[in-house]
Amino acid sequence: MDNSQAGQIAPLLLDWYAGHARRLPWRAPAAQPAPDPYRVWLSEVMLQQTTTAAVAPYFARFTAKWPTVQALAAAPEAEVMAEWAGLGYYSRARNLVLAARAVAELGAFPDTEEGLRQLPGLGAYTAAAVAAIAFGRRAVVIDANVERVVARLFAIAEPLPGGRKAIRAATEAITPDSRAGDFAQAMMDLGATICTARQARCLLCPVQTLCAGRAGGDPQRLPVKAAKKARPSRRGTAFWVERDAAVWLVTRPGKGMLGGMRGLPDDGWAARGDGHGEPPLAGAWQPAGVVRHTFTHFDLELAVAIHAGEGVPEGAGEWWPLDRLAEAGLPTLFAKAAALIVARR
Repeated sequence: MDNSQAGQIAPLLLDWYAGHARRLPWRAPAAQPAPDPYRVWLSEVMLQQTTTAAVAPYFARFTAKWPTVQALAAAPEAEVMAEWAGLGYYSRARNLVLAARAVAELGAFPDTEEGLRQLPGLGAYTAAAVAAIAFGRRAVVIDANVERVVARLFAIAEPLPGGRKAIRAATEAITPDSRAGDFAQAMMDLGATICTARQARCLLCPVQTLCAGRAGGDPQRLPVKAAKKARPSRRGTAFWVERDAAVWLVTRPGKGMLGGMRGLPDDGWAARGDGHGEPPLAGAWQPAGVVRHTFTHFDLELAVAIHAGEGVPEGAGEWWPLDRLAEAGLPTLFAKAAALIVARR
């Protein structure tokens, strides 16, 4: 693709975006004033590794409860973590609070990529997206959708992750100086609705005539991904201690798997990986079944054991009423374990 052809991509995409943009609660309409940086930043953090369908209800609850970054900055971290429960990748929630407090201290969001990168948890992608969408800065915004679109547009066949250098250079070449936010969102929407991972719907694509991947006859093979390594497995045990219609919950350490979240006490599978830690209470334990959960780097098989005797667990924790367990903000793994116990009754 020569420079004149590359220069045609942004105008074509922006024209298409004007009539085909997805309506999302954190967006402003095409060519309209930029949305509140808080809403852009919050949505981008939530959307990391998560679909728009999954994020939408969380975004609505967060913005109803904490409508400004100052309100979020003043929120107790435990309350934010509880609201985040189920979205996964919980370090995002911890960094969310830290970044909100940093912005509140600054008085406003930084309006450049460099400034945004100084906030906790804002990597290259999030900083670029907020700079472009909220502040109109020219920034190269590359998520999984953009990566796929660009790999096909330029027929970049080098397998990922090595091919990302060429993809970034190509994205840089087609990013316009103005309306960079609309352009980034147009690229995202094209990848989410037309140039999808499962199907390249070329006849509907506004840049089909410029696409080298389509000209090559098989755009859907791009981008080429390296073979996945087998995901290792772990085993562990969670312990259910119930007294007077309440269950014993602990707050996990701030760092590590599911850090800062409430959960059932367990045998230390996250820290040790061997699941050989001691239960929180002496006495007889009855097996209640097994739940399975997939994390980014491993699969977990978690046995659930119920304490059959009396006594109070050692260490810090709290008795949580069973009829209010949904309010505890349990991460999905422990919510599955609780559902297993409830299903036995």
